[in-house]
Amino acid sequence: MGENDESEIIEHHDDEEMEKTRTPRYHAHSFLESVASSEKDGYSSTQSSHRLLAYSDALISIIATVMILPVAHTKFQDNEELKQSIQALLTTKVAVYLMTFLIVTVAWAAHIRLFQVIKRIDDTLALLNLACMMLITVLPYTFSLMATFPSNTLGILLFCACVMVIGLIQATIVLYGFSRPFFLNDQIQMSGNQAYYKRHILEVIMRVPIMCLFASIFSFIYIQLSYIILAIVIFLPYISQCLKWIWNKAIGQVEDRPDSVPFYTYHPSEPLSKERVEAFSDGVYAIVATLLILDICKDNVPDPSVVKEEFNDKLLAALQEYGPEYLAYFGSFVTIGLLWFVHHSLFLHVTKATRLMGLFNTFSLAFVGGLPLAYHLTHEFPRGSLNELEAVQISCVIIFFAGLFQLAIWVTALFTQHETLHPYVRYGGREHAFMLAKLSLYPCVALGSFAFTCILSRFSTSIFHMMEIGVPFAFILLRLLVRVVLAALRWLFCPVRNDLDSVPVEEEDSQLPINDIVT
Repeated sequence: MGENDESEIIEHHDDEEMEKTRTPRYHAHSFLESVASSEKDGYSSTQSSHRLLAYSDALISIIATVMILPVAHTKFQDNEELKQSIQALLTTKVAVYLMTFLIVTVAWAAHIRLFQVIKRIDDTLALLNLACMMLITVLPYTFSLMATFPSNTLGILLFCACVMVIGLIQATIVLYGFSRPFFLNDQIQMSGNQAYYKRHILEVIMRVPIMCLFASIFSFIYIQLSYIILAIVIFLPYISQCLKWIWNKAIGQVEDRPDSVPFYTYHPSEPLSKERVEAFSDGVYAIVATLLILDICKDNVPDPSVVKEEFNDKLLAALQEYGPEYLAYFGSFVTIGLLWFVHHSLFLHVTKATRLMGLFNTFSLAFVGGLPLAYHLTHEFPRGSLNELEAVQISCVIIFFAGLFQLAIWVTALFTQHETLHPYVRYGGREHAFMLAKLSLYPCVALGSFAFTCILSRFSTSIFHMMEIGVPFAFILLRLLVRVVLAALRWLFCPVRNDLDSVPVEEEDSQLPINDIVT
């Protein structure tokens, strides 16, 4: 054998040895590439969750609002006092409406927090969300059973079963999302402690189903306690936060984990998606405004035979009989539209929504949902009757609280104004006084109308309709009125300066701003 052949054999043997040493590294590199490729393929099969969230917000806003229909369509007798009717008929229905509205909005807030963690979806998550939405739509029916048969356990068992299944579906969404990290938001994806995130979120999600499990068990023993437990569910975040504060004061401050989940705390300043709060609110306002015209289409179209016999085929003369209903409709629609306008103006300057702001927004929307009842009551009773006076006063109370809770949203935002408000409407900002006037207008006008109806009870309906029609003109002139009031306050509280040029710069800078005086 020649020297060349020996050298070729040695080189071939060395190549085989090097290939053996490279093989494990090669396989590991191939495995990582396959994993990355599979993740890339999985990400490519995902989709944005924007349309799913818009659909969910629209569906939940409809479910939360339509429960006002049984309340608004309650029939009253002319010879029956409204107070007795409220006690006999409306009390239970109003309680059911408020409980349904609050429970559905609790489910909606849980949906917001869930999809602040899950940022992308696939077909499986979309179908799980549809199952969750289907069960949320069943909640009003279970509440109707509970209101009609309050001593029967079936209604409360059905409600608790729906809530427990909703919790299980949300837990499944969390487990599925964490099994594919590309579904999660950037903060969790970049974290090295995803197991803590998953455990914490699951603990928060399962608290409400566990409470409903206890409520269903106690329904067989003492059903009143079950209703108390369900009421606690609505205020559970704030009760939990108070208990946590007491515990920290008792045993000392417990340090929060540095990687705690910002979307699953029970703190009032926990952020909520501002866009979804606006979308849900717009849905409620739109549905309430639409419900008004449904009553017009149903009750204010005259029968052709009546028009022919009583009005000689003159449709215009027949429609004149429904004049009070048309006036009540336009007044109610204007009220709903302007309350939406105030809400829009407020959230135009809100930079971040918090849990406490969301709670006050829920209360405001619950009273806005009661405006079809106000429309129904204001033309239901004979003119000048005691029932008419009480109906108008109930309408004033509904409008007052709808506007008052809007004002509470802004006051809450002022406590953390550097995080939640635009500089223009902060304390001392150039739009601060104007925003205060805009938010205070409806509570003040509703309170004034209530007082005038107590004094001039004979003209209660006229006063109420004048208030509804006059407020739009007040909004048009509001900025001018604010400027006049600020000028008057400046004239009353600021010293008169005859020579502005003679005032030293230090003295001019030290004077109190007019916005401070107004506030």
